[in-house]
Amino acid sequence: MDHATPPPSAPGARPGTPGGPRLVLRGARQPGDLALADGRIAAVGTVAAEPGDVEQRVDGTLITAGLVNTHHHLYQWLTRGWATGCDLFTWLTTLYPVWARIEVEDVAAAARVGLAELLRSGCTTAADHHYLVPRGDDTVFDALAESALGLGIRLHLARGSMDLGQSDGGLPPDAVVEDLDAILASTERVADRWHDGERIHVTVAPCSPFSVTPALMRGSAEVARARGLKLHTHLVETTDEIDDCLARFGKRPLEVMEDLGWVADDVWYAHGIHFDDAEVARLAAAGAGVAHCPSSNARLAAGMCRTADLVAAGVPVGLGVDGVASNEQGMLAPEMRQALYTARLREGRADALTPVQALELATVGGARCLGVDDELGRLEVGARADVVVWPMDDVVDIADPVDGLVLGPDRQAQHVFVGGEAVLVDGEVLGTDLAADRRELGRRARRLRA
Repeated sequence: MDHATPPPSAPGARPGTPGGPRLVLRGARQPGDLALADGRIAAVGTVAAEPGDVEQRVDGTLITAGLVNTHHHLYQWLTRGWATGCDLFTWLTTLYPVWARIEVEDVAAAARVGLAELLRSGCTTAADHHYLVPRGDDTVFDALAESALGLGIRLHLARGSMDLGQSDGGLPPDAVVEDLDAILASTERVADRWHDGERIHVTVAPCSPFSVTPALMRGSAEVARARGLKLHTHLVETTDEIDDCLARFGKRPLEVMEDLGWVADDVWYAHGIHFDDAEVARLAAAGAGVAHCPSSNARLAAGMCRTADLVAAGVPVGLGVDGVASNEQGMLAPEMRQALYTARLREGRADALTPVQALELATVGGARCLGVDDELGRLEVGARADVVVWPMDDVVDIADPVDGLVLGPDRQAQHVFVGGEAVLVDGEVLGTDLAADRRELGRRARRLRA
């Protein structure tokens, strides 16, 4: 048996990947040993050695399924730390004129850094909701997909859109909205080019009720369902949005979504803070999911999501970072602790959300939102080998390693595997020069401030 993992540059298939030898991670505090073969989890717990195994010692660590980020805006790395004292609508109106100046190359630079930082925080699948198309150049979606493929992270590429500018009563300036027909044609092109149902899933994602027309919502749903794609949008992030929908449509946002055919099990919403009891029940009955973004919600004083109620009702709930213009940390792992704290504060109960439940939100809950829970989010035989090895040496005094992960100091992953392939080793992202990428991103961000 070979006890040394070959370097990433070794010829032939790598251990754990299709066609390569079985990779066995041994010695984790939980769940014990883990075997990866042909891109999937082959065994969990006590794993007997087999001829040809490649073994890697991970003594004292915690191994989890890869974390799933259900809502992000990678381009917002360009405006990290702007408008730090604003509510959502003021924040948006402050930043839209800046975002209108963004170029495709800027988004590519932001994506390289943002996705690498997500990998460092144990995220193996990221849903990026991108709704800014610089001067109609939809190659911005090519740049996002190429960045993800280069790093080895799975991407749910949400072809976002806005067609309701200020002159027509919307929130975004006219300079950043698109023509409805152009949006739908572009959505089909992006899906044709990039949707493979494994490494890249294309999602159809009009931005929000206050930045799109009903016609775009309906047209987007038709395109998505004709192709079997998921649907995504922002919903009830603030009470201002509820007031806007009542003024424009005479209905609450979820009622508007119902009229447009957007309450179903192929839909998940970002934020979902202000649902009432009847709406929680309606979501559960329909199977529509919620991407909970606790740090961003707090940063913008948007409110506290009813996470405990949603989970208890059976609604698919995952975690989201949101953009780093409203969550400057930009990592997914800290959202587990923030979700736990937010749930307990909102409910006034110390058992409102446990560390295990917080980890479930970040793994199988997120996979349910994205419609991939049959493949991802689980440490089970047959699941995709998307796994994270977490160093636990600083919390050895915490008896339960999951408690240590969620409640202990913020940590970065030690090793990350996607489909059995190592994409982060000893804390270092393999697919890029992250220091150089950060410098390039900083240069581009400074240009926007000029």
